[in-house]
Order: sequence, then structure tokens, then C-alpha cells
Amino acid sequence: MTNPGMVLLFYKYVRLENPAEIVAAQRRLCHALRLKGRILVAHEGINGTLAGSEAAVEAYQVELRKDVLVGDVVFKTGHGDADSFPRLTVKVRKEIVSLGLSEDVDPSTSGVRLAAAEWKNMVADEDVAVVDVRNRYEFEVGRFEGAINAGIEHFRELPEAIERLAGLKEKKVLMYCTGGVRCEKASALFKRSGFKRVYQLEGGILSYLQAFPDDDQWVGDCFVFDQRMVDPATTPRAPIGRCEHTGQPTRNFVNCLHDPCHRLFLVAAEALAHNPELALCPHCRATGLTVGTADCLANRPVLKKRPTRRRTPRNSGIPLIPA
Repeated sequence: MTNPGMVLLFYKYVRLENPAEIVAAQRRLCHALRLKGRILVAHEGINGTLAGSEAAVEAYQVELRKDVLVGDVVFKTGHGDADSFPRLTVKVRKEIVSLGLSEDVDPSTSGVRLAAAEWKNMVADEDVAVVDVRNRYEFEVGRFEGAINAGIEHFRELPEAIERLAGLKEKKVLMYCTGGVRCEKASALFKRSGFKRVYQLEGGILSYLQAFPDDDQWVGDCFVFDQRMVDPATTPRAPIGRCEHTGQPTRNFVNCLHDPCHRLFLVAAEALAHNPELALCPHCRATGLTVGTADCLANRPVLKKRPTRRRTPRNSGIPLIPA
């Protein structure tokens, strides 16, 4: 950790009439506090992850709590690097988490929220199916013991994945995600799709591990969407992720070197240092691509700048130098 600081996560589903104005105000506030990260604002609410000094993160919370619409938002904080994000991005979006449905689900119809202690007790019930609604790579590096992988690469693929999970409709479905924002929509979608008993972990994995840091129901690391890749609070645990090339235990993520692929995958750092070809995902390597033939910045020709030619002004009949 080169620049110790704090990471802040928050979201709230609430009707916002003027997302563009909120974006402008949020951008000004974050710039003033030198915060980096990502904030998405839509008519359905706000969703943000920010990083900065501890004082700046605390000041941001104080300011946001003054807002009548989102002032009661629940904040989650964790220690990390103040430079966990390379820049600040504040945008208006159609959705704060995207399902991409023509008829969106209403988060107010979401499943029953379970506090960490309630979740811990209920997962012991034999009639329970624990479903991880995060992305494939998040599941691979850490999960609740016995959880079912939704098998999605992006959250917008969840509506299709529900068909594969139809056999769980008569069970108690307990779902979880990182901080809770995806479960609000996912649980509402499951209910709309005919699942009878749907529950969600309030505050997500991060809140659960704050309440039960040494609990053995959670195995591995918690993936986070910033340059840390995994929450440092979980790194004392043994890694359960497996290098896709060697099978070694690892928590080291890279994007495939071949830019048209760019798939995020696990690769052991030691193996990668020994063999740079492992920067390509197994699929791209199987097609015959190599580090030397992959479409990546390092292999693109450097375009030489054409020398700027100094243009001589035309003589319009007016002397260029006063006589």
C-alpha cells in the first residue's frame, strides 16, 4: 500500500428527478476533497465507490448526509490505498447497476433482507439454496461455502441465468453480492420470475465479513472493482482461486494481453514471471496467439509524427515588414 487511505462504498435506490445536476455537484465535491473513484447517478438512485485520505472520506460522508434525498444512505468503509482508483468518474446512467431489461424490475419489491447474524443462522437450513449473483471471476476467487455460481460474466446476463436456476423455485433462495446493490434488483427479478422465498444478505459480503471476520462459512477473497482487486481484509485467508494455466492457488488477476479479448482471469504471479506467455488467457493461447502476435499496445507500430512544415505567408501586396 503506497498511499494509505480509506475506500468508501454506498448506494441508494431513490427517485431522483435531476441526475445531471447531482452529477455536477458530486463532481465538484469530490474534486474539492481530492477523491477518486466512480459515482453513477440515474433516475433510480445513486451508486458510488470512492477512495482518498481518511479525512476526505469522512468529510464526504458528512456532506452527503445533508442531502434530503440520499442523506440516510448506508456507508461501508474499508482501509485501502488512497490511489485505489486512477481517476474520478461521475456519470449519468440509465441504471446504477445494469440488467438491460426492456421492462426494468422495481428494487422496492426486492427479497427479505437478512442481517449478517440472521444469514449465518439461516444458511444452516437444509432447505436453503445460496446463490452468488456476482460475476464468474468474483466467484472464482472467493464465495460462501456451498454457494451456487450464477455463471455470468456480466450482471446483465442474470435474466438468462435464471432459467438455469429454475429448479430452485421451491427452495429458500439466499442470494448475496459484494455490497448489496446488485441483490436489490436480482432478488426482485427472482421474485418476478416465480421464485417463492427470496432472501438477500443486507450489506453484502463486506458487511458480513465486518461482523464475522473469521467466519468459516466464507472461503477465499472478496473481489472488489478497483486496483486492489481483492479486499485486503480477506487476504489473511488462504487463496482458493486457481491459476487458469497451472492450477496453482492464487489471488492474482490480470486482463488477457490480447485487447479484443481482455478477459479478466487468474494467473499465478510466479508462473507469469517465469513465462510471460501466460499473460494471454488459455482460450487465446489455444488459438495460437503469442505475446508477439497479440493485438496489444506493445505490438502496435509507433506512428512517427510528420515534421511540422513552417508555412511562409503569402505576399498579399501588403509589406510583411513595415517599411
